[in-house]
Amino acid sequence: MFLGTMGWIAFGLIIGFIASKSLNLGDDDPKMGIAMAGSAGLVGGWLYSLFSGSEVTGFNGHSLMFAGLAAIATLIAWHSIRRHSFSKY
Repeated sequence: MFLGTMGWIAFGLIIGFIASKSLNLGDDDPKMGIAMAGSAGLVGGWLYSLFSGSEVTGFNGHSLMFAGLAAIATLIAWHSIRRHSFSKY
């Protein structure tokens, strides 16, 4: 169980790091996006195991994929909100 949850967090952090290096963040702090992606990976993996009924194991490819998709969706939403909130000023 511990290894599965650490995998979700690590996968989210990796996706957040890659996104912070590849996107134009403007004046945003990349640490915030990386932290949000890590927490979204944890929540996404947990939601997958909750709805699919599968146990949290050491390695579950489907739950890792869902954790990654949750991290990507969170980063897209976060940067979209930040871009639109700062474009008014």
